[in-house]
Amino acid sequence: MDFSVEQLRADLRGLAPEEHGFTYVDLDRKPSAYGRLSGWVLSAKDLCDVRGMPTTLGNIDRTYYPERSDSFIEGLEKQGARIIGKSSAPELGLRVDTEPVGLPHPDNPLYPGCTPGGSSGGAAVQVRRGLLRAAHASDGGGSIRVPAAACGVVGFKPAGAELGVQGFITRTVADNAFLHGHRMITPRARIGLLLEPLFCDASVAAHHLRAAREAAQRLQAAGFQVVPISPYPQARATFAHFRNIFTSRLAELHPAEGYAEWIAQQGRRVSSAEVAAARAHVRQLPDLLAQEWGVDAILTPMLTTDPPRTGYFLSLSHEENFAAQTQWSPWGSLFNMAQLPAISVPWTIPNHPPVGVHLGGITLSDASLLGLAHILHP
Repeated sequence: MDFSVEQLRADLRGLAPEEHGFTYVDLDRKPSAYGRLSGWVLSAKDLCDVRGMPTTLGNIDRTYYPERSDSFIEGLEKQGARIIGKSSAPELGLRVDTEPVGLPHPDNPLYPGCTPGGSSGGAAVQVRRGLLRAAHASDGGGSIRVPAAACGVVGFKPAGAELGVQGFITRTVADNAFLHGHRMITPRARIGLLLEPLFCDASVAAHHLRAAREAAQRLQAAGFQVVPISPYPQARATFAHFRNIFTSRLAELHPAEGYAEWIAQQGRRVSSAEVAAARAHVRQLPDLLAQEWGVDAILTPMLTTDPPRTGYFLSLSHEENFAAQTQWSPWGSLFNMAQLPAISVPWTIPNHPPVGVHLGGITLSDASLLGLAHILHP
């Protein structure tokens, strides 16, 4: 496929913002350097600053014009990448849909009328439609992997030192590895197959379970040991700690309305002792998972169901909204808490759009997890 700026210019003609997922486009923006990413045309998620482009943070009333780019974006541009626009995200990236305030809501190309997932939903739409080979994204609780699964593309969350990390949504595992500068490694690994929801009670659709089981069979055929596992005993405590960290980061948010204000209110109720306990849990979590499960990686569905209709989450009360998001993706935020790598790759189901299967590293490096994922999505 042709992923040049000229082709993108042609592809965008006649597409509405709901179809292309951009909040801002500047196809005349030139690369600032030459390097290993020269020729790559990328969008930046509209929670991150790009010099010369507006940042909305997912709410038109929060729009500002930064004087410089975020360091991650600067790093891409120094390597030759060409950043040509901003991709849509929900307000402050707080939800797993993409319905920004006062801005168009991107539509899912695979499921018209439904959410593309979030919070990197605009990026997933752009890659799914073939507008871009890859798009910048970020993940603080599944926000790269959920929209990748909902739109049938690849979303990789690298390991990191915080709850949230930046990365990419791509068409292939190999492209994601290249953008991160990794040479994929095929590891020797024991894989745990986890089909039960981890952080809440939820029903998992049969075709999502089928995809995970078939992915497990492929890994077994490739020589990996795959064993069934169950949720670890402390899983619900992990999610309570996740909620405390996630909401407490917004405790000082002013001004705010609606769901964002509700998150801030929850954060203001979290004590410093609870934050300290959550961070202590984070430090212990990788060793705890390795001890409880005895595996190098786990394989799960990424989502419990196909994407709901646009507007579904915001039609609920705020507490119900938070719970429904967890029920849709009850595995993803584990790897944000544990600061470990995780990836969603599309799995083909007969007579149905592809669904996401989710690999999370327990003892594996980013390069090894990408190598494992490449077996599932070569």
